Amino acid sequence: MNRRRAIDRLDTLLCAAVRAVLWLWVAMMVVLTVWVVLSSLKTNGEVFEDPFGLPKSPQWRNYSVAWSVSGFGQAALSSVTVVAAAALLTMVLATPASYVLARVDRRSASRVITYFAIGMGIPAQALVVPFFLMADDLSTFMTDWVTGWWDDRISLALIYIVLSLPFTVYLLTMYFRSLPTEIEEAAAVDGAGPTRTFVAIMLPLARHGLVTALVLNIVALWNETLFVLIVVGDPQQRTLPATLLELYNTMQYTSDWGGLFAGIVILVMPMILLYLWAGRRIVQAMTQGALK
Repeated sequence: MNRRRAIDRLDTLLCAAVRAVLWLWVAMMVVLTVWVVLSSLKTNGEVFEDPFGLPKSPQWRNYSVAWSVSGFGQAALSSVTVVAAAALLTMVLATPASYVLARVDRRSASRVITYFAIGMGIPAQALVVPFFLMADDLSTFMTDWVTGWWDDRISLALIYIVLSLPFTVYLLTMYFRSLPTEIEEAAAVDGAGPTRTFVAIMLPLARHGLVTALVLNIVALWNETLFVLIVVGDPQQRTLPATLLELYNTMQYTSDWGGLFAGIVILVMPMILLYLWAGRRIVQAMTQGALK
């Protein structure tokens, strides 16, 4: 009895310690975000003279400079276009494949799911050379034989789709498995075919899982930098993270720290707002998928 009480007390202390660490981490992230936002509204002198104080006169000009002079406007358009195309096409390919893998009761389906799980563990750095060579060959082939032109952002979007498919298929397969099969059996009794059952019944039921996969892919692709620098040769076509990196590299000549912080806010704030909107849905979907 005393041993049982000691174990319960130890579990309580561990939970409290983990909860305290998580709240401390959240507080640090909130303070860091507020500090970056305040620094983006300061002059270059205020950034160093009073780094933790409020801006004396908000410098909204930093945002206009970052948006127009530093090229964040064009980079934002490239980011939105590439990320939206890659994330949506990933969902279009992964959703029906995941549903089939979740419902097919064969050993081969389990093997395919295992392959996708293995794909999640391959580091992106190991794929840099193959992807670069394939993107270069694709650009040459399309320019010389098919269209006469090519945009490297199309190659980048294709690479993003390949990188996103393993995680998306695995997550959605676990989510579809958590949904009851009795609903599909009832639909079959009412005369609904497999396609109608999938489109009209299962997709609405899986909306939380679909939203979760979409949001997580958008966040991951929005912040991706490595393949942008390797695949997209024209600086005018690069996305926001690469443009922010170029702005950071030019800081030794311009010392525009306010513009740099404004660029960070432009890059980070859309993803923070997206998380605030979809945070509860993500937790629900991840919890429901983990119960199966």
